[in-house]
Amino acid sequence: MYKILIVEDDLVIARTMYKHLESWGYEVQCVSDFQNVMQQFVAFSPQLVLLDLSLPFYNGFHWCDEIRKNSQVPVIFISSAPDNMNIVMAMTRGADDFIAKPFDLDVLVAKVQAMLRRTYAFGMTGNLMEHKGVVLNLGNSTLTFKEQVLELTKNEFRILQILFENEGKIVSRDAIMNRLWENDSFVDDNTLTVNMTRLRRKLESFGLADFILTKKGLGYRIS
Repeated sequence: MYKILIVEDDLVIARTMYKHLESWGYEVQCVSDFQNVMQQFVAFSPQLVLLDLSLPFYNGFHWCDEIRKNSQVPVIFISSAPDNMNIVMAMTRGADDFIAKPFDLDVLVAKVQAMLRRTYAFGMTGNLMEHKGVVLNLGNSTLTFKEQVLELTKNEFRILQILFENEGKIVSRDAIMNRLWENDSFVDDNTLTVNMTRLRRKLESFGLADFILTKKGLGYRIS
């Protein structure tokens, strides 16, 4: 189930979007504290953000900048001021789309579905998988975190891919070895340990200590 965060201070519009998106099977949250949008963003870890331009305290441009410091999650601006300047500024700040108010709810859902499909449909070139601000690019085998890009080896990429695919679940050593070496029954179990140790050291130097957790006797999962 995809998670969508709504950053909209008009309660009527926010609740209307919430109910309609929820009816389509999405897990939805609305921001309530507009001074601390990033706290709810980090806690909820959404796959898409619907962001109003005009907000209390800080405008949507500010929050888009803050999101982009930590994540490549898709951001769709929603605004009653859809002039060319605002649209251009939104896109240069890292927005992925812009919807003018008033809008049709079915158009909103169609845009949300298209954005999620382009971003997360497995196996597509340039596909991104995101977990707590860490983005795995399936198209070029890189990891992005806080605007830093980490190049991954083939085995490092495959380990992270299976862990991202099973977010919140423990992945057994056998499942990971299968992904890495398929039907090669001659691979020593210690080889996985060596690969995992190297990957963890690489992630630690990247600012991601303890990103991969060990569940003794069971396997691994991402934090």
